[in-house]
Amino acid sequence: MKTVLAASGDSGFFGTLHDFFDSGSWPLLRNLAIFMVVVFWLAVGYWVFKDARRRIEDPWLVGAATILGLVPPFVGTFIYMLFRPPEYLEDVRERELEIKAMEQRLARRELHCPVCRAEVEAGFLVCPVCTTRLRQSCRNCKQPLEALWQVCPYCETAVEPTAVAMPTLQPPRRRRSSGGSAG
Repeated sequence: MKTVLAASGDSGFFGTLHDFFDSGSWPLLRNLAIFMVVVFWLAVGYWVFKDARRRIEDPWLVGAATILGLVPPFVGTFIYMLFRPPEYLEDVRERELEIKAMEQRLARRELHCPVCRAEVEAGFLVCPVCTTRLRQSCRNCKQPLEALWQVCPYCETAVEPTAVAMPTLQPPRRRRSSGGSAG
């Protein structure tokens, strides 16, 4: 009776598994799986190389990052991702150019009339477009004065505190609709 059970046990799950590993398809599947893992490993290393080139200027550091991405397989990539620079070199350069452009605009300090938004120069007393009074002039030397100055820096004359009435823009009035409700 024991010999019958032993013979039927060989044809069960483990027997089928044993037959599979003894067949010619197992080495083929194993080699194919190893090949796929190696290709994926090299692709991840290539990705680390490409990403490091976009984020790091120094070629030695790019090489070190690539080796780190390859040498501890798959783990090195995660280590690289933890310590890589947070932004691309192109983004850093673009931000620096934007900051320089803003600094140049601020250095030029383009002045505009508060009413008509026409460009005016720092020495203008009135806007040449809408004749809005921009600054008062010194009563002694006639130089333009800033609103907060207490004394003229050109001739040392005390500035009289005059209220400069700046015109304000009124919001447009709403028209009443002709089909209004009674009430």
